[in-house]
Amino acid sequence: MTHERFPDTFMWGVATAAYQIEGAVNEDGRAPSIWDTFSHTPGRIVNGDTGDVACDHYHRWREDVRLMQDLGIQAYRFSVAWPRVLPQSTGQVNARGLDFYDRLVDALLAANIRPFITLYHWDLPQVLQDRGGWADRATVDAFVAYVDAVVRRLGDRVRHWITHNEPWVLAFLGNYEGQHAPGLKDLGTALRVAHHVLLSHGRAVAVLRSARADAEVGITLDLSPIHPVATTPEDQAAARRYDGYGNRWFLDPLFGRGYPADMVEFYGDLVPPMAADDLQIIAAPIDFLGINYYRPIMVRAVPLGVEPLGFRELSAAELAAAGHEVTEMGWPVVPEGLTELLSRVHRDYAPRALYITENGAAFYDQVVDGAIHDPRRLAYLHGHFDAARKAIAAGVPLRGYFVWSLMDNFEWAFGYSKRFGVVYVDYATQTRIPKASATWYKRVIEANAVVDPRDG
Repeated sequence: MTHERFPDTFMWGVATAAYQIEGAVNEDGRAPSIWDTFSHTPGRIVNGDTGDVACDHYHRWREDVRLMQDLGIQAYRFSVAWPRVLPQSTGQVNARGLDFYDRLVDALLAANIRPFITLYHWDLPQVLQDRGGWADRATVDAFVAYVDAVVRRLGDRVRHWITHNEPWVLAFLGNYEGQHAPGLKDLGTALRVAHHVLLSHGRAVAVLRSARADAEVGITLDLSPIHPVATTPEDQAAARRYDGYGNRWFLDPLFGRGYPADMVEFYGDLVPPMAADDLQIIAAPIDFLGINYYRPIMVRAVPLGVEPLGFRELSAAELAAAGHEVTEMGWPVVPEGLTELLSRVHRDYAPRALYITENGAAFYDQVVDGAIHDPRRLAYLHGHFDAARKAIAAGVPLRGYFVWSLMDNFEWAFGYSKRFGVVYVDYATQTRIPKASATWYKRVIEANAVVDPRDG
């Protein structure tokens, strides 16, 4: 038995990011990124892991393209590593670095897999961080020069471009909460970073379109429905503030509304200075919005003297006690949250098109007799695919779905301790083994429908 089919033009894909899979951090002219520095700083990454080798994709990309082809993947979202292309952040382009992506794009097209390129997935050249990083407005110019170099080389074959992946994460997890590179803990710095990233997005949109008139250009945000734990005025206000912090601070300016007034008032003097045309540049029309969805966030109020932003997300233990299944990341499994989120974005912001640019789950995987049975991941994806189908039926212009991730990889601060892939990676041997979820995903793609896992 199968559910209703998806639209005939719907695209099914998988996603990765450069630092998480490529390895080869010292090869062919690549310079260090902030994640090289961060991962080599003691105490930052679980088990002291680094991305030095990762999945060795830089050397095994042919095998990985064949793997995607065997699985019937229709589109591949991957990122370009800025330190490979412009090792000194600006100036001389490193031809060997661009050559790698040139070969990869050609191989994808030969395999009938559509490339979706993310231009920035957090690997800022360390030389730029040494000058202030994204908190320095000059980094906007450096990013635009980098985008121009990439699109001039690949734009004749690549139509779909994503300027940034998850600006909230790189701004706030990296510069306020300190969990990601560069590991800072300053709210004012994080707000400057967020503004400059959004500004660089708007300027990059124009560069991409000037290089290819029919380019499809967007940005990817990590978005979540935010729910108060209780219906008290305090919890409701906390949820509204979290929504401003995590969702509206990025959605509103991208869609021409400027920064949300309630959060501007809350942040006060920490809101960064802006040029007269900054908000107009940020609101450059985009062809699609990418959404990374993993879970809703349940919030309770906390006094401002205890938590500077006045809210706290429920812990994995609290979620489990409330009856939620939780993943290895401690996130609740709530497929209907995806329908809720897609419907909200469509209703409130009306983007021309939407893509799920990441969705997936980390669970404990074990190789048994050469195979990996991952029924919880399979059930997770089944539920979320069905949630996406329901959103389409309700009129949401969802055009495609990228599972996170093609393969297990370096999961940022968690190192190699969390596995999100539909393909298992034995890091000691670099052997790739498709999991049961990958085999099922192939059937979904072939049917263009939410195939029941129990069917065949």
